[in-house]
Amino acid sequence: MTTPLRDDELESVLAIARRAAKLIQEVYATPFEVEMKGPGDPVTRADREANELVCAALRERFPEVAILAEESVPKDASEIANRLENDRVFFVDPLDGTREFAARNGEFAVMIGLTVHGRPELGVVVAPTTGEAFAARVGGAAFREDGRGERSPLRVSTAADPSQARLMVSRSKRPRLVDPLMQTLGLREAIACGSVGLKVGRIVSGDAELYVHGGGGAQRWDTCAPEAILIAAGGRFTDLDGKLIDYRASDLTVHTGIVASNGPLHDQVLAVTRARAAVR
Repeated sequence: MTTPLRDDELESVLAIARRAAKLIQEVYATPFEVEMKGPGDPVTRADREANELVCAALRERFPEVAILAEESVPKDASEIANRLENDRVFFVDPLDGTREFAARNGEFAVMIGLTVHGRPELGVVVAPTTGEAFAARVGGAAFREDGRGERSPLRVSTAADPSQARLMVSRSKRPRLVDPLMQTLGLREAIACGSVGLKVGRIVSGDAELYVHGGGGAQRWDTCAPEAILIAAGGRFTDLDGKLIDYRASDLTVHTGIVASNGPLHDQVLAVTRARAAVR
């Protein structure tokens, strides 16, 4: 058995995400204020400080790569467009699951994804409270790393029978299409969890098969890293219509929802989501 070649880019991004996770955990252990950027859109000191740390570290390590990060998105649409013209773009969510951070339930993560020519190529998700990390390059390494640094390969389950499928759903915003999916397909279980990255982490670990997010609200920094990790682990990631997410679109919001799966169940889910477009 040959040892896979070390992926220095992936290792660097993982190290940066772990530094941000340590900072977030330090803030988490102290009293902190929750502000609102807009309706239903909380932000904390941890979001901003982690954003600054990640972006500075990425600029130092990858000076030629453009960055779009949640807490420092340019206000000028032309500047966003200029960055998206780069062949390589980092999408950064410094604290995915701010509601869960504020609720202190532990279900939040640092997420860094890299697109190459508009498609997710590399992704890292780190959970500050557990030290668990998911890291992958499409076509290359895909592994889970625990808080002690021990690694195990990621691979989605092979379940093709919906009655055996476990569906990850948002803890804070349960989509209206969840119940129709459960009833129509006869899914085994719906599991609520914060953070897109942690939901997809359950799928790539073989502990769940599906994640569905209805309609708008998600941003491309919410999807980039999880998509790269899921694809590398053998799964599928599309919108509710079965289309790939366009990471070169100047509108950074994903308006058409998310379906993430182990692969064999994907088309069965899409058949339901397409038929029930009106209830998204």
